[in-house]
Amino acid sequence: MKKALYVILALFMFSCGSTQKTTEKNLPDEAVRIANDELEYEIIIIDIGFQSYLNSIAQPANFYSVEYYEQRNRMYVAEWNNRFRNPQRYNPNIYENEINYDPNIRYGLDVNYKLFNYFKFVEYKYNQRFFLSRN
Repeated sequence: MKKALYVILALFMFSCGSTQKTTEKNLPDEAVRIANDELEYEIIIIDIGFQSYLNSIAQPANFYSVEYYEQRNRMYVAEWNNRFRNPQRYNPNIYENEINYDPNIRYGLDVNYKLFNYFKFVEYKYNQRFFLSRN
């Protein structure tokens, strides 16, 4: 069974089920593909500026440990899902879908790094604050 985590136009969608493997060839130019082929998990982020953010603003992947990224992603996902469930309070055009991030699965450094930085990118681009601390 192939599991995929998709992010399209500044939103997250979690898809669980049989899917075809995505290749770079059938993605838009601004798409960022993050995959852990061993676990068969994939994130596709299509949000103009995210690739530039990763290349110019984000810290390098090894700046934090994978455990740090996992811990922060659990917090970000919980807050994201809270915002998704409250469309009257939060912009439903940003928080269009719930994220199913399983803390018991080891997604690996690349997946966690880019997911973490997507949350940071949303804070940066859409002027959102998930937490009081900016760490």
